[in-house]
Amino acid sequence: MDVLIQLAIFLALLAAGYAFGRRAERRHYDSIRAREDALRHVLVLGERLPPPGFAHCETTLVAGSVVISVDYFKTVVAGLRNLVGGRISSYESLLDRARREAVLRMQERAEALGAQAVINMKFETSRVSGNAGQSIGSVEVLAYGTALIRT
Repeated sequence: MDVLIQLAIFLALLAAGYAFGRRAERRHYDSIRAREDALRHVLVLGERLPPPGFAHCETTLVAGSVVISVDYFKTVVAGLRNLVGGRISSYESLLDRARREAVLRMQERAEALGAQAVINMKFETSRVSGNAGQSIGSVEVLAYGTALIRT
């Protein structure tokens, strides 16, 4: 009987993690898409040198970072996937959202400075916390680059 109660609690937590996690992820993606559309005028380029037309610009470092936590459902799915190997798509969407959010925050800082473009953009990613070192608890992504401000 005790095992049935534990199984019911586990399944309830799994279902709640799935429902709330999907809702939060969907809302975050909606926010990301809307902000990406609004910031399309701030170019983000991986090139090290300024594009034509930006030769005589003021430059400054801009950065954006975000820490995103993994929901319970994704943790369980990733644990099961680790048993058999292969892609862990539940973490792939987490990293996609984190990267896009970090770039948006960097673009917002560049726009606030009056920049029209960011060049030499790079990423840094790190695990912030985990469950006894076995899984990802939260991930931090830092996006940084050189903002070009026409003078």
